Amino acid sequence: MSLQKPLIIDCHGHYTTAPKALENWRNQQIAGIKDPAAMPKVSDLKISDDELRESIETNQLKLMKERGSDITIFSPRASFMAHHIGDFNVSSTWAAICNELCYRVSQLFPDHFVPAAMLPQSPGVDPATCIPELVKCVEQYGNVGLNLNPDPSGGHWTSPPLTDKSWYPIYEKMVEYDIPAMIHVSTSCNACFHTTGAHYLNADTTAFMQLIQGDLFKDFPTLKFIVPHGGGAVPYHWGRFRGLAQEMKKPLLKDHLLNNVFFDTCVYHQPGIDLLTKVIPVGNILFASEMIGAVRGIDPETGNYYDDTKRYVQATGNLSDEQRYQVYEGNARRVFPRLDARLKAQGK
Repeated sequence: MSLQKPLIIDCHGHYTTAPKALENWRNQQIAGIKDPAAMPKVSDLKISDDELRESIETNQLKLMKERGSDITIFSPRASFMAHHIGDFNVSSTWAAICNELCYRVSQLFPDHFVPAAMLPQSPGVDPATCIPELVKCVEQYGNVGLNLNPDPSGGHWTSPPLTDKSWYPIYEKMVEYDIPAMIHVSTSCNACFHTTGAHYLNADTTAFMQLIQGDLFKDFPTLKFIVPHGGGAVPYHWGRFRGLAQEMKKPLLKDHLLNNVFFDTCVYHQPGIDLLTKVIPVGNILFASEMIGAVRGIDPETGNYYDDTKRYVQATGNLSDEQRYQVYEGNARRVFPRLDARLKAQGK
C-alpha cells in the first residue's frame, strides 16, 4: 500500500446501531434478574441478516464511505456492556449475544468490519472466568482484539488495578493470541461521573497512571494496550506523568510504557489532535473515530461532525505523509497482528 493512499483503519468502532430487538431483549434480561420467570431465552432474540445489513448500511458504512475510511475494528456497544448488572451468568449470556452480532456483521461486510470482543466481566468475579468467551471469539469468530473494562462496578472502582496479578490470566491469553486490548469502561452508575463525558476519560487517565505505578510489562513484554479517547488527560498532562514516573524511580516513559501502550484519535476538535500528535510519538497513535458513538452532532464552528476525526488528522501540521500513513494504517497493522494477517489474506 502506497503512502499516498493508505488504508484508513478505524481501530475504535462500536455496534451502537444494533436493531431495537437487542435492547428489548436486554431489558427483559434485566427484568429477569428480579423475576426469574421473566428471564428470556437466548433463542427468543431473533435478528435477521437483512436487519443487520440495514442497521450498518444506513449508519456506520454510509458515514465511512462519506468520510473516506475503509475498515472498522468493531466491538459491542461500550455503554451496553454494563458489567455491573446482574451476576457472571448474566454478563456471560449478554457478552455472547453481543459478540455474535458483531461477528455476523463482519461476515456480512468482510471488507469493512473486523470484530473485537466484549468480555463477560462481573464485579468481584475472577477475570479468568472470561477466558472461554475470549477463546471462542478469537478461534471461532476471528476477533483481532478485545475490550477490557478496568472498572466492572460501573464507576465505583472496586476492582484491583490493572497491574494486579488477578488480571494475569487474561494477559496470558492476550500474549498467546497476540491480540491487544482496548481499555474501555462501560456505563457509569455513579451519579458523580457522566458516562461519556467523565467516566470514560477518567478511566483512560486512571489506567495509564496504574500502568506507570506498576511494572506489568516486565512480566508481559509483548502485551499491548490501547488507551482510547486520545488518552483522556494523558497527553495534556504529559509532563505531570513524566515527573511522577521520575519521582517513583521508574524508567523514562518511552521505555517504561511506550513499547506497549498506544492512543487513539477519538479527540473531537483540531487543537486536541494537534496536541496529541505533538506530544505522543507518532508510532503510538492509531486512527479512530468511535463513530457512531459518544458525540454525534455537528460542530457549529466548522459545520462538520465532531467525530469526523479524519479531517483533523489530515489537517494537522504535525504529521508528514509518511507519518499519516503510520497513523491511518501502519500502526494498526503492527498493533493488531491478526488484522494484518487478515488484510494480507485479502490482498491488502
